[in-house]
Amino acid sequence: MSVISLPPGLTTRPLTVADAPATFEVIAAQERHDLGTVEIDEADLLSDWQRPSHDLGASSVAVLDGDRVVAYAEHLGEERYDAAVLPAYRGRGIGTWLADWAQRLARERGVAVLGMPVPEGSAGDRLLTALGYHVRWTSWMLRLPEGALIEERPLPAGYALRAARPEDHEQVWTVTEDAFLEWSRRERATLADFGAQVWERPGFEPWHLQLVTGPDGRVVGVSHAWNTTGDDLIETYVSRLAVAREHRGRGLAQALLVAAFAAGRSRGATSSSLSTDSRTGALGLYEKVGMRPASTWVHRGIALS
Repeated sequence: MSVISLPPGLTTRPLTVADAPATFEVIAAQERHDLGTVEIDEADLLSDWQRPSHDLGASSVAVLDGDRVVAYAEHLGEERYDAAVLPAYRGRGIGTWLADWAQRLARERGVAVLGMPVPEGSAGDRLLTALGYHVRWTSWMLRLPEGALIEERPLPAGYALRAARPEDHEQVWTVTEDAFLEWSRRERATLADFGAQVWERPGFEPWHLQLVTGPDGRVVGVSHAWNTTGDDLIETYVSRLAVAREHRGRGLAQALLVAAFAAGRSRGATSSSLSTDSRTGALGLYEKVGMRPASTWVHRGIALS
């Protein structure tokens, strides 16, 4: 097997938490170039990195030109990695080197299939296609047009919507993970890892985590959302939306969406968004309430055996 090398003059080292701003700028520059907008927050990185199960130093690499981070890759666990290259540094083989780095690390960890999401038709999509990655599923970033509202749907008798409290956290985790693991091929996140990305996410406020309780008072639906500011736009992003299987078909998800978007609007948001993928079968639900695809992503993967 031929050895893949970086261009002369570039160096590498593991990422540290102090690299969050520089890493965010690399990802943001790539998204702005490929999508015309920035979909990531620096807090997204920090919440991933603070998961107790995650060893950032052992799972990441930064590519530097002098002291400047110009590219990075990170194995996020199991079958998923992320990578980005500043647009000005594309075409030099850095992305190929990062893919090789990620594959070697994943093989050492016993991973059978490795992949990452890339905007459909982007430079990253073309590179992974050339490297033999195939599409495993498709995802969409959906937005509610500015000024549009989702029609409210009253909750059925016996159900109530409110902000989550600390004593609800374990039920929030259970409902969300149960729902997501119906279609996601991964291990169940621990409560500590889940909390690192939700109620311990940098900037967390109580309105970010709302829930619906059922007639017996237990949590049966959850939404996790926050306002993100980028490129002169304040937008409410819904990161998680889950309803327990036995309580579906009663309008709970729509009620949670309305509440999350309304809370974000009252705090300055003019747009609302969320992401869904072809494994969930939920695209039609979101389109039915007026949301429209703003970008399409493909998750490309490759067998490592």
